[in-house]
Amino acid sequence: MGGLAISSLTLSHFRSHRAARVQFDGRPVAIVGANGAGKTNILEAVSLLSPGRGMRRASAEELARRPENLGWKITAEIRGFGADHSVETWAEAGAARSLRIDDKPAPQSALGRIARVLWLVPAMDRLWIEAAEGRRRFLDRMTLSFAPDHAEAVLSYDKAMRDRNRLLKDQVSDPHWYAALEAQMVSAGQQITANRALALQRLAEAQEGAETVFPRADLTLTGPEGEPAFEDFAQALAAGRRRDMAAGRSLTGPHRADLSAVYAAKAAPAAQCSTGEQKALLISLILANTRALAADLGAAPVLLLDEVAAHLDPARRAALYDELCALGAQALMTGTEASLFEHLGNRAQSLMVAEDAGLSRITS
Repeated sequence: MGGLAISSLTLSHFRSHRAARVQFDGRPVAIVGANGAGKTNILEAVSLLSPGRGMRRASAEELARRPENLGWKITAEIRGFGADHSVETWAEAGAARSLRIDDKPAPQSALGRIARVLWLVPAMDRLWIEAAEGRRRFLDRMTLSFAPDHAEAVLSYDKAMRDRNRLLKDQVSDPHWYAALEAQMVSAGQQITANRALALQRLAEAQEGAETVFPRADLTLTGPEGEPAFEDFAQALAAGRRRDMAAGRSLTGPHRADLSAVYAAKAAPAAQCSTGEQKALLISLILANTRALAADLGAAPVLLLDEVAAHLDPARRAALYDELCALGAQALMTGTEASLFEHLGNRAQSLMVAEDAGLSRITS
C-alpha cells in the first residue's frame, strides 16, 4: 500500500542547515549522524508541514539559524491524496510564520487536508508519568490526523476560553458578558470531544487483531471530558463562574481532560510500567494510528521517528522495520550508527548528516 510522501525538501537558514536540498524516493529514510549533527532538525522541518508548531513546539524565531538570524524557509514537494502539492513555509526575522500551498497563501489548518504527519521523539518517553498537558497534546495530534478540522475547533475553543478568563480575572459578574463566550466554548468543545472519541475508537479498532510485536494500549479519556451531555457543560460553566473567578481561569472543559493508558496484556497502567514498556506502548500507538489512517484514506501517513531504534532490541527493531515497510509508510528515522538500520537493507534510503564548522551537511 502506497503512502503519502515528501518528494523533496529544501531548507534555508533553518536551525543548523544554512542551505540543504534532499530528494526522497518514498521509501523509509535512515538518517545517520553524530549527536548534534542536525539529524533531528530535518525531522523538525518535515513536522512543520503539518498544522501547529512542529515536534519541538518552537517559536518562529527559534527556528532561524544562528548567528545570522535572517529568518528561515522550508520548501517541500508532497505527494498527497491523489494530487501533488508544493508547500512553502517561512518566517522573516522578527515576523510570524507564513505559508503558501501551490503558490497561494493558506492557513496552517490547510496542511492537515493535504498530508498527515505523525511523530515520536525522545521527549515523549516520559509521557505517561508527566503532566496531563503533554498527553492531551499527544491525543490531539493523533486526533488531528483523523479529523483535519480538529485544529480549528481547538483554536476556536482556546480563543473563547482566553476571553472568558479575562472576564474572570477582571472580576466581571454580569452574566451577559459570559453567555456568547460560553456558547462558543460549548460548541467547539462538543466538536473537540467528538473528534477525540473518534480517534480513540479508530485506535482501538486498529489494535484489534493486529499482527505486531508491540503491546496493545487501551486508552481512556478522563476528567471533565467524561461528562456525557454538553448542556451539562454549559450549565457547569454558568454555575462555576464564581469558583472560576476565584481561580482566575476556567476549571471545567475539554482543556482539563487527561489520557490514561493500560498495558492490556498485563492490565497494568502505563505509568506503572517500565521505561522500555512505556516506549513500546508509544510505538504501538503510532503504528495503530498509521494502520487506521492507511485503512481510512488508502495511504499511510509520513512518520518522523527520532532515535526510535536506539533502545529496541534487535528483534523488535527488525519487527518495527518490517511493519513500517508493510504499511508502505515513508518513515524518516534518525540514529547515530548505520548498523541500527541494517535490517532495512535496500528497502530504505540512507542519508548521512555531519557537522562541519557549525554547519550541517547532508550526503546520500
